[in-house]
Amino acid sequence: MSQDGAAATATTTASATVTERVPAAVDRRISGPQPPANAIRNVNNNNGSRTDKSNSSKNGNGALMPPPPPPSQVLPTDSSNRIRLNPNVDHKPDSYEDMELELGFSPLLFSSLERYLPPALLNASRNSKANYMSQILLRYSTEGERNRVQKHKEYRQKIISNYQPLHRELYAMHASNFFVPSFLKAVSENTVESFRSVMSEPSPGVFAFEMLQPRFCEMLLAEVENFEKWVHETKFRIMRPNTMNKYGAVLDDFGLETMLDKLMEEFIRPISRVFFPEVGGSSLDTHHGFVVEYGMDRDVDLGFHVDDSEVTLNVCLGKQFSGGELFFRGVRCEKHVNSETQPEEILDYSHVPGRAVLHRGRHRHGARATTSGHRINLLLWCRSSVFREMRKYQKDFSGWCAECQREKKERQRQSVAATKLELLRREGEAAS
Repeated sequence: MSQDGAAATATTTASATVTERVPAAVDRRISGPQPPANAIRNVNNNNGSRTDKSNSSKNGNGALMPPPPPPSQVLPTDSSNRIRLNPNVDHKPDSYEDMELELGFSPLLFSSLERYLPPALLNASRNSKANYMSQILLRYSTEGERNRVQKHKEYRQKIISNYQPLHRELYAMHASNFFVPSFLKAVSENTVESFRSVMSEPSPGVFAFEMLQPRFCEMLLAEVENFEKWVHETKFRIMRPNTMNKYGAVLDDFGLETMLDKLMEEFIRPISRVFFPEVGGSSLDTHHGFVVEYGMDRDVDLGFHVDDSEVTLNVCLGKQFSGGELFFRGVRCEKHVNSETQPEEILDYSHVPGRAVLHRGRHRHGARATTSGHRINLLLWCRSSVFREMRKYQKDFSGWCAECQREKKERQRQSVAATKLELLRREGEAAS
């Protein structure tokens, strides 16, 4: 809970019929503060800026609003200028990173959304496109949500204004110092073959690979410990990563948001574009980055759940520990989140420091008890606003939900069987 009184929304659970090795309910793992279900309304969750020196105007309730565009930049809003259903994949969008304060939304969201603009607007000025997209986003954002976003920004600003970082080099993306050479080479080549060359796939849709250098892991662990020491000394009440973890810290909240944005945009999105296209892997535009801590004096385990993400990166930072294995039990849509696990979906995975696991957020999983030592993991929940908006209008998720796939195959089998019976009936009638 923040000093401003913001609280994480309680999780919702439902009964489940799953294997006996899995708890009886799947938890919709939710970050704090809880993002709304609507994709566009979700874009500012956990995306407060590092500084807030903007002169942007505010509405009567204190929420940051983008300044009105000059008359010459007001764009038409008739039907010819509606957002496109499919993106223009050949269009190279502008960067909006330097406009974050006046826009009030994540810059990555604007770059992602730009590909969906109508053709007539793609070549407009950057300010014109930004104002046009802001108008759209504000129509999706309620007054209450804008207030929550503003309070979260103020909460972050209080931390960043007072906390002194231990390792400032962590706050910018220095890829050669962060990642192992094999991972950098694979991302640089950016092909299915290059990714496959450094990854194993112990179960369909779960990818494991060497990612972080030991030195980076050590620095990030030290930075987190330094932050928690500051929290303890100042008695500052912080938001924990989600409703399931009582320990850990949100990295975005004390200044690491820009670095994690780069991690998602330049390293995770290229991989997700290849392996998770059906859940918005190519349009990831926002994230929630945090560390979780497990041990006898920390959180011990983590219940069976799905993440509030399209794609999740989970990297073990250390330290020495035993236990704490991840268990995976298949990908499910909301309707089938508690359906039975099939034998081929069962995977237990042991963490190794520096090694990453990448999977769909809807891949049901949990963590077994850490029986000794201290285990700390870096989590990056990557989200696609476009995918979440499109998902509202979908009823069939057989492209990625294993239970939807099974139901679809069963319907097809029944249809074929019914057709055969009808043909046999007609043949029998003709013969008689």
